[in-house]
Amino acid sequence: MRELVTHLSALDPGAAETVKVIAYFDRLVEGRAGLEPIVRGAAVLSGCPARLADDERRVRVRVEPDGRVVPSAEPPDPEWPSAPVRPDGPVALWLERPGPASPVDAMVLERASAAARSVLDRTRGRVVDPASVEVVLDASADERTRLRAAHRLGLGSAARAVVTDGVPLVVPPQWTPSGRARAGLGTVVDLADLPLSGAQARTAFRFTAAEDDPGPSVVDYAELGGLAVLADAVGPRTEPVADVASLEHARTAAPWVVPTLVAVAGAPSLRAAANTLVVHHSTLQERLAHAEHLLGWPVRDPAGRLRLQLAIALWRLHRTG
Repeated sequence: MRELVTHLSALDPGAAETVKVIAYFDRLVEGRAGLEPIVRGAAVLSGCPARLADDERRVRVRVEPDGRVVPSAEPPDPEWPSAPVRPDGPVALWLERPGPASPVDAMVLERASAAARSVLDRTRGRVVDPASVEVVLDASADERTRLRAAHRLGLGSAARAVVTDGVPLVVPPQWTPSGRARAGLGTVVDLADLPLSGAQARTAFRFTAAEDDPGPSVVDYAELGGLAVLADAVGPRTEPVADVASLEHARTAAPWVVPTLVAVAGAPSLRAAANTLVVHHSTLQERLAHAEHLLGWPVRDPAGRLRLQLAIALWRLHRTG
């Protein structure tokens, strides 16, 4: 790349600057940089403040050409060079100086907007029309109608359904959840099979941990295996088996019981569970003795640990519909 830039600089300085812009944003994308570095790159490369404002996804970032993040309450000037983040969306990225854009500015806007779009799609999901999502996931709708709705959502040839905090979404295959949001992931499928992925996402969501449960906040249906069968038979109105009632009794008896048992159920060894809980091994042994008394069965042998894992899974299913 350096040799190419040097050669172009001798022939056409403007072309060399354009190649630098492309290389710069390609490195940011490859490194999975966030929005702030992308906007900072736009500001530094253009030599003027750059601003990203995507109100639909509640994102606002403004960076001065010296790299400082400096918010502004002033609205963007329509005369500034600008670009949308989504091809069919509103303007969301500006270079704060009078237009028209120079060739380098135009390339900065093009590459920065594409990089920002990849970050937003990855971390916040696509801006979606709830009605189109409902159609795409509706098994009773005919396939042609579902494919038209998928086209409106801007999906590619494959996608996956996601239920996050109880809300269904349809996202690209590479999407990853962010933060502590509870999310159930369906498998990646062809667009015509999204109703199946939607059902899987709803099932996976039911195995996620609620606020008072230190278990997983994100569950992928593909990793459930045989546990997925339980979801069809267990719900909030189902009478819990004795082990679930015992687990709930233990939970109310001492606040440390559920975190301790979840750590033991998910760790490869008791020492690993102690490290997860940040307690001494002997302290964990004392807690487990008390927890076993509350539960009514041992959890430190393979059979008891499997019984505990199943009780925790059933307990989560009873708490979600």
